[in-house]
Amino acid sequence: MPTLVLGATGATGRLLVAQLLSRGEPVRAIVRSPDRLPEEIRSHDLLEVTAASVLDLPDEELANQVMSCGAVASCLGHNLTLRGVFGPPRRLVTDAVRRVCAAVESHRPAQPVRLVLMSSAGVRNKDLNERVSTAQRCVLGLIRALVPPHADNEGAAEFLRSRIGRQSSFIEWAVVRPDTLINAEQVSGYTLHASPTRSAIFDPGKTSRINVAHVMAELATRDDLWAEWRGRMPVVYNRD
Repeated sequence: MPTLVLGATGATGRLLVAQLLSRGEPVRAIVRSPDRLPEEIRSHDLLEVTAASVLDLPDEELANQVMSCGAVASCLGHNLTLRGVFGPPRRLVTDAVRRVCAAVESHRPAQPVRLVLMSSAGVRNKDLNERVSTAQRCVLGLIRALVPPHADNEGAAEFLRSRIGRQSSFIEWAVVRPDTLINAEQVSGYTLHASPTRSAIFDPGKTSRINVAHVMAELATRDDLWAEWRGRMPVVYNRD
């Protein structure tokens, strides 16, 4: 069954598409600018590309995109420019997750669709009452108020945790939380944790984008790993 990838032209999204294709998995991608995909990916026989914004796609067309998909993986994020950070759409990730979940539910699939969301280690999992120092809480409060993408990431994760929860018959989810993102050429050793093992503000770890893509591809396609992490928010660190 295909995996629908959102944010496929981004730095991590391109790597995720490549990871899935390398496994022989069919991929659908909704992207505003297909020419931003590398040629070797764009011309792949297992890739189906729709040129559109996921927020502007009519409900019926979005429902057709998710139809027959076994998983949806979102690497959506805000461009690190003034317009990307402070301009519209401020709730890109949250609104996209809401729309995709509604599209999945409209089909009432016989088997739950896996939704894998890329987030960040600075987003808390409220199911675990993760402890944060007073200093980090203050800094995150400022970031939340002043930097809209952080609040957007929190909103998307919270929607899955509280609105979809673990009782949905049609959607299962996992939120992948990398720490400081770095570039690397190849997949390397990494670890998954239920909660952060270090401060995302004062003692951040590192996570390569290609490792994030690998984790997301594994979750989308491996039943055993999905059984372990569904309904949870694994934090990903590169091994030192």
